[in-house]
Amino acid sequence: MKTLIKIVFYIILAAFISGFGIKEFHEEKLGELIIGLSVLASSFILMPLFLYHRWKGKKLEDYTLTKERMDKMRNNDQL
Repeated sequence: MKTLIKIVFYIILAAFISGFGIKEFHEEKLGELIIGLSVLASSFILMPLFLYHRWKGKKLEDYTLTKERMDKMRNNDQL
């Protein structure tokens, strides 16, 4: 999973950089299209892969604020 994330990151980075190069030296619309697609790919492909990799095997309850935890925090503040 780690290597897949790195490969996708480098592909998106290369597309982003080449988009700026194409925009500057060749066709502006094509460069903007490549930049936009690389931004979309980073948001809808890279970020979910990364979040899945980082949250895999963790309990969501450990990071959720419930009424019991709020009461416990209030009791600790009063001490």
